[in-house]
Amino acid sequence: LLKLSLLDHMSSSQWYQEPLTQEEIAQRRELARQRHADRLTADQKAAESHEDLTHSGSAPQEAQPAGHSTGKRPMSSSHETFIAFARVYSGVVKKGQRLFVLGPKYDPAQGLSMMPEGSSASQCVPEVPHLSCCSLESLYLLMGRELEELEEVPAGNVLGIGGLEEYILKSATLSTSPACPPFTPLNFEATPIVRVAIEPKHPSDMPKLVHGMRLLNQADPCAEVLIQETGEHVLVTAGEVHLQRCLDDLRERFAKIEISASKPIIPFRETVVRPPKVDMVNEDLGKQQKVAIIHQVKEEASQGRTSDSLHVDPSGLVTLIIPNRLATMSVRAIPLPKEATDLLESSTELIRTLEQLNMSLREGKSLDVSLRTLEAIAGLKTQLECLLPGRKWRNAVEHIWSFGPRRYGPNILLNSIEGYQRPSLWQCLAIGHKAGESGAQTTAIRDFDNSIVSGFQLATLSGPMCEEPLMGVCFSVERWDIQSSGLSQHQDSLEEDSISKEASVDSNMERSTKTSPQMEGMAAGLSQARRRPEVASTDCYGPVSGQLIAAMKEACRHAFLAQPQRLMAAMYTCEIMATAEVLGRVYGVIGKREGRVLHEEMKEGTEMFIIKAILPVAESFGFADEIRKRTSGLASPQLVFSHWEVISSDPYWVPTSEEEYLHFGEKADSANQALKYMNAVRRRKGLYVEEKIVEHAEKQRTLSKNK
Repeated sequence: LLKLSLLDHMSSSQWYQEPLTQEEIAQRRELARQRHADRLTADQKAAESHEDLTHSGSAPQEAQPAGHSTGKRPMSSSHETFIAFARVYSGVVKKGQRLFVLGPKYDPAQGLSMMPEGSSASQCVPEVPHLSCCSLESLYLLMGRELEELEEVPAGNVLGIGGLEEYILKSATLSTSPACPPFTPLNFEATPIVRVAIEPKHPSDMPKLVHGMRLLNQADPCAEVLIQETGEHVLVTAGEVHLQRCLDDLRERFAKIEISASKPIIPFRETVVRPPKVDMVNEDLGKQQKVAIIHQVKEEASQGRTSDSLHVDPSGLVTLIIPNRLATMSVRAIPLPKEATDLLESSTELIRTLEQLNMSLREGKSLDVSLRTLEAIAGLKTQLECLLPGRKWRNAVEHIWSFGPRRYGPNILLNSIEGYQRPSLWQCLAIGHKAGESGAQTTAIRDFDNSIVSGFQLATLSGPMCEEPLMGVCFSVERWDIQSSGLSQHQDSLEEDSISKEASVDSNMERSTKTSPQMEGMAAGLSQARRRPEVASTDCYGPVSGQLIAAMKEACRHAFLAQPQRLMAAMYTCEIMATAEVLGRVYGVIGKREGRVLHEEMKEGTEMFIIKAILPVAESFGFADEIRKRTSGLASPQLVFSHWEVISSDPYWVPTSEEEYLHFGEKADSANQALKYMNAVRRRKGLYVEEKIVEHAEKQRTLSKNK
């Protein structure tokens, strides 16, 4: 097992002269004495031959003290190289040995099936995912800041290995056998959550920036480097201090150019919640008030759309008709329980593996799956069934259509269409229900199954509030009708049109003595269009599959807007050590930044208190400096990303009851934290922000009087 670390090459024994032994010191002392005696003899001879000239003999040079070298260290420019920090678990590692490099995602069963028996790292190995071969160029003994070269290292020792930066990104496993299972990657308590977009001040330095970010990604195990769909280079770090350190390293060590970074991009999530039972002043809501709050934005959601294409039911069911009116779908948004959302959030890798297995089964490929993976998938299904109890979620796990976004997120697409059976999501467990006899209606629906999934993925990737991903939302498709007769009639009409056009082209070609290239191309295009099946579902609105994708996305967005919406903020766990004298100031800073104290306890034998609190990531910038200033350095916080938490305030809230009018006033101009976050994200993304330049005219006053 090894991990890459970045060290100065001057610490290697290749770049400095080793200390001399006692024998070498004695030999050099004798040589110095001999040179000194020869110099004295030469001076005496010169004095005798030139008596009339005054010579000043050179003073004898004293011998160097024992233990020091007379040679000088070679000067070299500042340069850094990667050294793999490793431990030998079995066998003996030798310099120049050739080994297999196993990545964290390497599968020994897949590797052995693709490689010939008895293959070794010294032979030509076929391409296997997450496997490569390397030679150990140099082995080092780690001695503080210096490195001592070694020829071999036995088991149980820690060593440094040079020359592996081309084969390893962050961590890997070295073995002489491809059957060795790789070690799991190193887990860190801190999770990267704060991201910034980086670009060079001079566009010509972009290659240096890319190279520097690649080195930073290898050197820092907690930093991540991404390239977004927009082409921006994004750096993801664990917090404010870590971000500043990474930017300084980019400027001074890795890229060595001037860079400009955007303001920190704080991620949010969008979700729906159950209808509230109390209002903003903790008064019980009546039935009419509940209905008014639940459907507060439904009228706004339906504006701009004709009533015959979009219908919002009072229960939150959204019915949408595609533009060519050949398909109708009904979607409902349901909030997932918090425990189920946390389970999906922590099982992203397993869900991604499940999706890959299902894709292989759909394509008819045979894929070897380990028993351990199947047991983990079965355990995930069992846990979901336990976390989704009640009549509302009956058989919901069996009818899961897809996860999203990107097919492995914490949102669920549910198949609640009566009479529509499709391959189960859990078909790799061999417990999926087989589809029965399907009629023309079911066959027509199954042909466009992937369009519904694609629309769901797009809807969960960017929500309607501020285009942030959704989290903890279940979209239930309760109706999906496709007029198969309309599709067939549409297909026949298109084929008749294409045949008539082709016949007219053929007649024109027969009349003409010479056939032009344009006519040949037109005839070939029409005959090819008649043979293509997708032309049958194409009209002035585009293919039916594309219309279904857009309609499903819009239906999910309107179903989301038909429920009470909330923002979810990323939260830090904050541990603060402070004395009793500054506890009040610490609590004041935490409360000012929308934090919440969980508990405090006194450390035994000391006067220090340990305070544990949670703090939004959006409010954490400058938090450590403010705490130190307010407490004169007597309190020091430590921030670690913990979880996502729903912001209780509704960003679209307006006063409705008499108590709310009395408490907040008619304008309700008190600060709405969720609205502030939402508008900040929309403003950063260039979306429309509804705000007034002059909100309350009677509160404006003239600062200077005209005289």
